[in-house]
Amino acid sequence: MTTIKLHDKYFKPFISAQEIDSAIARMVDEVSNDIGDEIPVFVGILNGSFMVVSDFVKKYPKPCEVTFIKLASYEGVKSTEDIQRLIGLTQNLSGRTVVILEDIIDTGNTLAEVHRIFKNENVKALKIATLFYKPEAYKKDYKLHYIGIEIPNKFIVGYGLDYDGLGRNIPEVYQIKETQHMTNLVLFGPPGAGKGTQANFLKEKYNLVHISTGDVFRFNIKNETALGMIAKSYIDKGELVPDQVTIDMLEAEVEKNADAKGFIFDGFPRTDAQAKALDALMERKDSQINAMIALEVDDEVLVERLLKRGETSGRTDDADESIIRHRIKQYYNKTAVLKEFYSEKDKYFGVDGVGSIEDINIRISNLIDGF
Repeated sequence: MTTIKLHDKYFKPFISAQEIDSAIARMVDEVSNDIGDEIPVFVGILNGSFMVVSDFVKKYPKPCEVTFIKLASYEGVKSTEDIQRLIGLTQNLSGRTVVILEDIIDTGNTLAEVHRIFKNENVKALKIATLFYKPEAYKKDYKLHYIGIEIPNKFIVGYGLDYDGLGRNIPEVYQIKETQHMTNLVLFGPPGAGKGTQANFLKEKYNLVHISTGDVFRFNIKNETALGMIAKSYIDKGELVPDQVTIDMLEAEVEKNADAKGFIFDGFPRTDAQAKALDALMERKDSQINAMIALEVDDEVLVERLLKRGETSGRTDDADESIIRHRIKQYYNKTAVLKEFYSEKDKYFGVDGVGSIEDINIRISNLIDGF
């Protein structure tokens, strides 16, 4: 299951087809045990319940009757107070046990109308069964006799549920993303590959926030933040700063830019554990890393570039060829594990870093525009 787009909204995987099937099987057992050998009338509430009713009655082990009524209370992604009865009952239910099969119960407004309808039908018993239930949203006092899966008060689609007409046919359930589409990139490149230049280009073109681990560390240490002081205590002892401290700093930067259209992470992650921590951070923000983009440049070209840069930069590590080659080697050693990590997720993209700045811009843009 991957993120899907319906109309203008993005939805993330939430409940699998297997979980739905298990919940329905359990509800069938509960209803069957309660009703015994009596022949019940199962009533589906259209449109959403058609999948629930179909799978439910196929599993039901004894004779039963099935009918539908149609009510409407949704506009877009919000449940409204205005319930319209579009299709009513056509059979005599007097003295019968009726089980309402609902796809979802949230506010309970539809349920109130159901009770009003059946109040005059002289049924023996009226029982409510719902596959999905939002306890945070429920505003009524009617008893719910059978509940499949309790879910948070967030809009969902799939398995009969729709967003403005789309999504009913999906066999799984997806939850609306609170953070709509973002572009989040991990940018890598060996010394001299032009990573800084490309980061600035991407930041401007796609309105992304560039988060450099080095800059974040320097800011926190300079301003003596709580995290900065913790990091400094490790650095002063010549020890590596714990991953959790680094990820907490990055999370603070993400929080500062809550309205961002996405982020460029520069200098992080460096290890498999850090990559997993970054994934977890993005998941908490209802988002994900779209790609690791690595600028690929031949070693000899890198050495030539850096030596030329060293003539004007004043950096001693740009003036010594042996130091340059060591830095390049270190880069490959450090990024090898990350290349494997993101390749397994089909998120590693090597980009030819040779050519004019504009040519490289175009290559990266074509890649991002395809996400």
